[in-house]
Amino acid sequence: MAAGGRASGRPAKKKGPSKGAGGQGRRSLQGKGATPPAEMRHWYKDKARTERIAREEQGGARRTASTRQRRSEDAPEYIGGRNPVLEALQAGVPSNALYVAQRIESDDRVRDSIKIATERGIALLEATREKLDRLTEGGVHQGIALQIPAYDYAHPSELVELAQDAAETPLIVALDSVTDPRNLGAIARSATAFGAHGLLIPSRRSAGVTGGAWKTSAGTLANLRVARAANLTAALREYRDAGLFVIGLDGAGETDIGDVQLLSEPAVIVVGSEGKGLSRLVREHCDVLARIPMRAAAESLNAGVAAGVALYEVARHRRL
Repeated sequence: MAAGGRASGRPAKKKGPSKGAGGQGRRSLQGKGATPPAEMRHWYKDKARTERIAREEQGGARRTASTRQRRSEDAPEYIGGRNPVLEALQAGVPSNALYVAQRIESDDRVRDSIKIATERGIALLEATREKLDRLTEGGVHQGIALQIPAYDYAHPSELVELAQDAAETPLIVALDSVTDPRNLGAIARSATAFGAHGLLIPSRRSAGVTGGAWKTSAGTLANLRVARAANLTAALREYRDAGLFVIGLDGAGETDIGDVQLLSEPAVIVVGSEGKGLSRLVREHCDVLARIPMRAAAESLNAGVAAGVALYEVARHRRL
């Protein structure tokens, strides 16, 4: 009762209309019309272009990974760079197409490359720099790239036949576990310079004649046959049966390469990888293990350099 009495002594407050928003809320709900489709928005083209390039790059990476193992079988290779492309064309490297970037800043190398390609009937194709990046797998292309067909490998016995046809003492360079195509290209360059009749590589776990090898060889692979063997040790055994001496380059060898008396005989020089050297099985199939004398500060030489030193010694012995 007390509480009710106090309340009854005061006049009740009447709730009047609250202050409105003047219809602003209602108008805001009406929107600004239909939402425009994505292709009409100002950011669409840039976003679509970015997504397309990303998809192409991812797809190219997947294709590269999936074809890397079979590339030597059926996929073309690409040489990028103005000097390498021109050298390859001048050397007569078999080629399918010459890709030139749009709005390229031309110089004598580009003009000469286009001229040679035209004279040889090689297709001339214009390409974006993004496409050239993908074709050369991110390599330095300088706006120009040359597509070359998959390499046609020889049989190991063909290398001996080449020497016999030329009435020369056979000299073959075999690569054991050399996985860098640039080393293969450098070795091919030295082999050509010092009169080798060919290179022998295993079909697995080895660098092949790729665009990187062509580029490093400066076109000399066009004049040097490369054979591939399913089993390297079996191929070396067949060479020994054919009368060739197998000389392995090994840092643990007991004979300096310059003192090997077999260099003037029919020979196979076996070069191992820079990291692991010759494998155990290959070492067991060598007639001689030779080392390259060097100062202790240098534990080993690059495979390409080691091959060049050994091939020079062969050439020197054969001139005596």
